[in-house]
Amino acid sequence: MNWLTPLQYPFMVEALMISALVGSVCAVLSCYLVLKGWSLMGDAISHAVLPGIVIAYMLGLPLAVGAFAAGLFCATATGWIKASTRIKEDTVMGIVFTGMFAFGLVLFTKVQTDAHLNHILFGNILGIERADLLQTIIAAVMTLSVVLIMRKDLMLFCFDPAHARAIGLNTTLMHYVLLSLLSGTIVASMQAVGIILVVAMLVTPGCTARLLTDRFDRMLMIATASSVLASCLGVYVSFFINGTTGACIVLAQTLLFVLAFAFSKYTTHRNLAR
Repeated sequence: MNWLTPLQYPFMVEALMISALVGSVCAVLSCYLVLKGWSLMGDAISHAVLPGIVIAYMLGLPLAVGAFAAGLFCATATGWIKASTRIKEDTVMGIVFTGMFAFGLVLFTKVQTDAHLNHILFGNILGIERADLLQTIIAAVMTLSVVLIMRKDLMLFCFDPAHARAIGLNTTLMHYVLLSLLSGTIVASMQAVGIILVVAMLVTPGCTARLLTDRFDRMLMIATASSVLASCLGVYVSFFINGTTGACIVLAQTLLFVLAFAFSKYTTHRNLAR
């Protein structure tokens, strides 16, 4: 078996590059979501974008526009219902995102489209079209640029909103900026792993890094390195086992998390034994 065989195919090289880009964007945002405790929000928005995708197709708009709008609507509706009732936020998110996901499935079964549901749900990075490739690159670069520019303000908002408000930061604006970044990341990742598995890419890298360090700057670097490694490894392995690429990427990230967990437990046990 020639382990360099995948690199002989242009579509595999392209898939490796896109997976690395998407993995880095998801990893950076993952650290903020873990710090903020918004892991479930990522799950909610990733499922809620489906009706926006179908409606965008019906209107002849780019699918990314519909996905982004549906993601923001889900987040805004969750916040409004939480503020208007006594129901907790996690419960509201469960209601809103399952309702929107079900609505999207109904729309998809009733609307005649040439889009394949499996590609939307599970990604299609090996067969991504040129227009979708450009869309993914633009969404990823824009999202990553905004996160890097506003990284300090976002970190303070996620870590201590009260202190951020006290020093004059507009926490309401930060709230919606983070939601917009989350929606943009989901749009960028949609073609790589699909809207179902993207939640793993938004949670696992940050959790893996959190096990290994208490410093946020190191957390960003470790999360990015682990996510890029897992993304490339998943694409590479999927070529040989003929498996679903998105699922292979998520499994690779899960494996790295397990290794980080074992290492952190070993380190803690060794320190206690001294």
